[in-house]
Amino acid sequence: MQNTWIPQNNLLQLNKYKKVMKYARQTQDALDRLDSSLRTLRNLIQKGQNKEAIEYMENGDLKERFGDLQNMIILSQTNNLGASGTTSVGTL
Repeated sequence: MQNTWIPQNNLLQLNKYKKVMKYARQTQDALDRLDSSLRTLRNLIQKGQNKEAIEYMENGDLKERFGDLQNMIILSQTNNLGASGTTSVGTL
């Protein structure tokens, strides 16, 4: 096995890139869960289960999914990632 040396600057950029990719995966997973919750809400409304739909929006999974995404965005801003997850990366 060949021992490969990576310059420090490239290693720092690689680590930043990995953080951005992790954020992107987490964000996509959260969006997928939100999409699923919206599908459930749509089904409740189609069935005429309006009380259940309102409860689902105000206290159920849908509220939690929005909260999850909101928390991810807030945390990304405090970690200098920004809403897009890429503002601190620069050119890779």
